[in-house]
Amino acid sequence: MNATRRNLFAFLAGGALVAVSSSGFAEEIIIREHAMPAMRVEVIPAQPPHPGWSWVRGHWRWGPRIGQWVWAPGHWVERVVPAMPELIIETPPPPPSLRHFWVRGHWAWEGNRWQWMRGHWVA
Repeated sequence: MNATRRNLFAFLAGGALVAVSSSGFAEEIIIREHAMPAMRVEVIPAQPPHPGWSWVRGHWRWGPRIGQWVWAPGHWVERVVPAMPELIIETPPPPPSLRHFWVRGHWAWEGNRWQWMRGHWVA
């Protein structure tokens, strides 16, 4: 496996990103990440509380006030719920400092719809 593929694999696994500087030389930028935990298994109740209600599946969302991932449990809503969209792959910019961590973008159920929460740096 050549070095470029190895670095790309490391980035996808939450490790390193290879960026090309304006001079054309490759430099390695280390990305430290607050990785999202694995999805939890939820048992969906057999019957909605009322006809026409839909289940919003549980999902992780970033809790900016507490600086960690928070589980948003599944729940019933009085409307049709589309499936959670596919993840959007974002390329993080270089970190502002060595003490910053990357929080990947993710979908969260807000305002009766799936809302994309962009990736960002946190200290």
